Amino acid sequence: MADTAHLSDTRLVALDWGTSALRAFRLDDQGQVLEQRHRPWGIMNLPPAPAGHTDTEPGAAFERALQDACGDWLAALPSLPVLACGMVGSAQGWREAKYLDTPTSLDALARGLTVVHRGNAMPLHIVPGLLQRGALPNVMRGEETQVLGVLADAALAGPGPVLVGLPGTHSKWVVARQHRIEQFHTFMTGEVFAALREHTILGKTMQAPAAPHDTAFAQGLQVARGSDAALGLLSHIFSTRTLGLTGALPATAQADYLSGLLIGHEMASLARLYPPAPHASSSPMPLVLCGEADLCRRYAIALQAYGFNAPTVAAQATVSGLWHIARAAGLIAPGPLPTPTTQSQAA
Repeated sequence: MADTAHLSDTRLVALDWGTSALRAFRLDDQGQVLEQRHRPWGIMNLPPAPAGHTDTEPGAAFERALQDACGDWLAALPSLPVLACGMVGSAQGWREAKYLDTPTSLDALARGLTVVHRGNAMPLHIVPGLLQRGALPNVMRGEETQVLGVLADAALAGPGPVLVGLPGTHSKWVVARQHRIEQFHTFMTGEVFAALREHTILGKTMQAPAAPHDTAFAQGLQVARGSDAALGLLSHIFSTRTLGLTGALPATAQADYLSGLLIGHEMASLARLYPPAPHASSSPMPLVLCGEADLCRRYAIALQAYGFNAPTVAAQATVSGLWHIARAAGLIAPGPLPTPTTQSQAA
């Protein structure tokens, strides 16, 4: 039996539910994180049914994952709202949350929540993804919540646009302003890096460094924007091998060099889309990065190498975004805090 008195200040269970992991957050009436938990239950790795049992409900494995992550919170506070974002709303997720067309706003996302009924328990609400139509369509799922969390920062509340970078497997660059997402671009930089390192001849000579090799990373950035830039990415990639074969690039530096090449070409494209000062005709947009710490550090180095201003780095943007979407959707209503039951399952 666990003491539940400490749960009485909870207003929302917020879930960041992706392909490889589930992160659960218990938030208070100001959107502050009271407690957080991490589980390996991404949508592609859900907990199996108990031995001798077969799932009869399509969402049974998702329910097991939810209970493992925060079942004690939900048992103690049965009326607590639950809001999730990420791949849990994909076609392979618990329930598909349809894409909304861009441009879109915080209020539109709040109105477009998909509801997953859970028997007698409170339903799960899922944030929709975004679709940018055109000759080359673009989509995002989960990043829209991060961007809205970034925009909640009072320092970015002005009328002008903000450029938000979300580096990762599929890096996103989003133009947004005043709780509204206007357009975005996707670069498969992280996935291409992983594929080249793990499934091509380039990876055969690579060795893991003891620490990030920033000099090699900077060398890759320089090649991507140097005198041979016209050769393009496909030619530059091969230099990872040839520099290693000639002894110019140690095996422990090759992965960071390749990272610099790929991110450098991403930066070159970004600079063509949004020319940095002093070449821009007007003041540059504020730049914000949101993502894993070392990756944001690399992208900050790359941005400044290509003439952009130093970016700020946002923390807990997903949590903030989920909180503001829940408020806009009316999931968190004014009034007294919910009262916990007297018993709950220990985590």
